[in-house]
Amino acid sequence: MGPHMLLPGDSAAIKGARLSRGAFRRVWFFARPYRRSISGFLTSIVVAALLSLVAPFAFRRILDHAIPDKNRGLITFLAGIVVAAAILDAALSIVQRWYSARIGEGLIYDLRVALFDKVQRMPIAFFTRTQTGNVISRLNNDVIGAQSAVTSTLGSVVSNIVVLITTLIAMASLEWRLTLLSLVVLPVFIIPAKRVGRRLQGISRENMEFNAQMNTQMSERFNVSGALLVKLFGRHSREVSTFAKRAQGVRDTGIRSAMYGRVFFVALGLVGALGAAAVYGFGAQLAVSGSLSAGTLVALATLVARIYQPLTGLTNARVDLMTAFVSFERVFEVLDAPVSIVDSPGAVDLVDPVGLVEFDNVSFRYPGAADVSIPSLEAPGPKGLDPDRDVLVGLTLRIEPGETVALVGSSGAGKTTLASLITRLYDVTNGELRVDGYDVRKLTGESLRAAIGVVSQDPHLFHESIESNLLYAKPDATRAELDEACRAARIYDTIAALPDGYATVVGERGYRLSGGEKQRVAIARMLLKNPAVMILDEATSHLDNENESLVQAALDHALQGRTALVIAHRLTTIRDADRIVVLDAGRVMEQGTHDELMALGGLYAHQELLTQSLATEND
Repeated sequence: MGPHMLLPGDSAAIKGARLSRGAFRRVWFFARPYRRSISGFLTSIVVAALLSLVAPFAFRRILDHAIPDKNRGLITFLAGIVVAAAILDAALSIVQRWYSARIGEGLIYDLRVALFDKVQRMPIAFFTRTQTGNVISRLNNDVIGAQSAVTSTLGSVVSNIVVLITTLIAMASLEWRLTLLSLVVLPVFIIPAKRVGRRLQGISRENMEFNAQMNTQMSERFNVSGALLVKLFGRHSREVSTFAKRAQGVRDTGIRSAMYGRVFFVALGLVGALGAAAVYGFGAQLAVSGSLSAGTLVALATLVARIYQPLTGLTNARVDLMTAFVSFERVFEVLDAPVSIVDSPGAVDLVDPVGLVEFDNVSFRYPGAADVSIPSLEAPGPKGLDPDRDVLVGLTLRIEPGETVALVGSSGAGKTTLASLITRLYDVTNGELRVDGYDVRKLTGESLRAAIGVVSQDPHLFHESIESNLLYAKPDATRAELDEACRAARIYDTIAALPDGYATVVGERGYRLSGGEKQRVAIARMLLKNPAVMILDEATSHLDNENESLVQAALDHALQGRTALVIAHRLTTIRDADRIVVLDAGRVMEQGTHDELMALGGLYAHQELLTQSLATEND
């Protein structure tokens, strides 16, 4: 697989050029908080450019006046002026670096925080479609690339413009004919820049895509679960081969970019050298004829180099700017992505929730990619078809405050989907879902989720201490509250027996808690949250009998006085529910107690999963 298989450079570059023009206003929006620093930065550049003119004019005066007049005092004075200008220029370079660092690092901070905030607010469907490494690449590589557009490139552009203008004015004041001659080659600097810039822009896009793919592969294969999967299936060679192809793409696009840039730069340097040679030759003829002094010729010889250097710099700056704007556009692509689940205007807080949950003729279909995703953040290759059927169809269900309702049904019946709608991970497609009489779309998301606690089949613990994981539910919880929650979750004794207690680092690369221990830590975390509604999604399905009994005891305590929605296959988990709701193909088919449903002899009594659970219990 070669680099051109992902992005056709020319077409991508042309598209990027159009986007760059529209992105400029957005760039300024992020740079506005630093306008004073930018003003100071640009002022220091202008002053430094003016100081650079001191030496040529001082040397001209030395050659044309001080030496012929044998005026040692004037020589010393002018030499001192040159030294002072050099010292001041050095000081200004430090000032410029301070401003540049302040602006650049500030922009990196602002862009990263804005991106992180935006990604955190994206719906859960976004994360089911998006490659993690690709998102991380936007927060790292692209943000730094965007920052360089404002600091390095902006400084280069302003510096070169000021140097070019001041130098041309200075040369024109000395000899206007040579000044015009030096500008003959100007079109050669301008015309190729646009095409080269577009080509480099396309190459930069390809390079960023390959980098993002490498990041994705590393982030997925370097976690414990991914590494285990690779080893169990013996796919080491295949993984290395895939990574090598992506790294090859980075390498090849990097070489192409470097060669394009270098050839272009060398060509401009050659043109500049030819122009300088013409100026030197014509100037020497004028000096021989006596119409130009030796001092003026030396000054012009010094200044002419200062014309082609900024011309080359401005041409390269255009190329660099077009390339850097690719990073800005990739950042803005994420920032501009629509967030499909947001608080509606006038949304109210859910205060003192009691846990009444009502599904009123609810239908739901998972959103399509266009509504929740960004194509460039998804895996390359053919995309899956968008959902073409409703997962829930005309579902009506009322769960009373304090009631425990078990959801059962075959895989794909809609059990987990139904639970996800309560927490508003997704919004209903049709119908209305209410909590305590409020449509969940008219409640603030923060207050709704504060009222709901979820314990899943495989609860996630961050790679932090047990205490930090618990405090995620209630940051201001006291040690006494932690102890109480852990005792209620039947995990206190286990934590107390660890060498570092609550300070023990857990998570994927920390202390390896068993499945039952992780479940009980998750239950303790949920108890600290103290929700009115609890959702248990297969919370005991993968536990052995001993751990299941401990977790079940913890859950029995947790469920007291709370509305509970229990998704489970094990009969022991659902038998004691106040009501069992049987789902099939997104519809409520049966509901009642275990005994009532068994007596009914319908779907619940005959479903294969229930029969398997009964056989396991009898064993």
